[in-house]
Amino acid sequence: MLEANNLEVVYDDVMLVLRGVSLRVPKGQVVALLGANGAGKTTLMRAFSGLLDVHDGKVTKGSITLDGEPIHRLSPAKIADRGIKQALEGRRILAELTVEENLKVGGHARPRTLKHNLDRCYELFPRLLERRRQSAGYLSGGEQQMLSIGRALMSEPSYLLLDEPSLGLAPLLVQQIRDLVVKINEQGTTVLLVEQNASMALSIADHGYVLETGKVVMDKSAAALLADDDIREFYLGLGTSSFRAVKHYKRRKRWLS
Repeated sequence: MLEANNLEVVYDDVMLVLRGVSLRVPKGQVVALLGANGAGKTTLMRAFSGLLDVHDGKVTKGSITLDGEPIHRLSPAKIADRGIKQALEGRRILAELTVEENLKVGGHARPRTLKHNLDRCYELFPRLLERRRQSAGYLSGGEQQMLSIGRALMSEPSYLLLDEPSLGLAPLLVQQIRDLVVKINEQGTTVLLVEQNASMALSIADHGYVLETGKVVMDKSAAALLADDDIREFYLGLGTSSFRAVKHYKRRKRWLS
C-alpha cells in the first residue's frame, strides 16, 4: 500500500499547502483524488514522487510510506526504483524527440525488458505505433497524453500516478483515456488518478477522496461519492437549487469545519 499519513507540505518555508492529509492507495485498486484548482492535488502528487524539492517545497509533518516503509525523504530516483512513476500534468513530453525515442527514455531503467515494454505500449496505444517515427511535438493533445502515460509505463511501475490525464481533451478522447486507465489497472498496475473530471474518475475508481484548500474533506467509496448530494452538485453539476451560491457557501463551510 502507498499511503500519506497526516501530511503537511510547505513551499518557500512560508506557504502551507497540505494540511494534515491522509490518503491510502491499496495495491491493485484505482483511487481517485478530486478537487478544484489550487486544492493541493498536484502538490500531493509531487510529494509521492519526490519532486517537491524542485519547486522549493518540503514535507514538514507526517510521512509517506510504501508497504510501511517511509519514502518521503528519498530522492525521486530512489522512489522511482521502488515502482512509483508519475505522468505529469501538462504531459511534459520531449517535443524534439520521436515518439519511440520518448518511450525509450522512459524505459532506460529497464533495458532488459525494453522491447517487451515497447510492444506493450504499442498494444495499449496503437496510435503511437503509427506515429512512432514522428516528432512528438507534432502529435495531437490526445496523442501526447497517451505518450506521457506510455512513457511512465515503460519502466514497469507498480503504482502509476496520473495527474489530470483528461485535461484539455475532447469528450471522445476523455473516454479513450478512461478506457486505457481501466485496462492498465486490469494488467496489474495500481493507479492514483488526480482529476477535475469527477464523473470520469469516479466511474472507474474503487475509492475516492475530495481535497479542498489542502485538506481531505471527503473519503468514501467511489459509488458513495457518486451518490452524494454535495458531490453531485459541486463536482457533477447535477444540483437543482436556485440558491446555489448560498448553499455552496454553507456546505463548503460545513466541509471544512
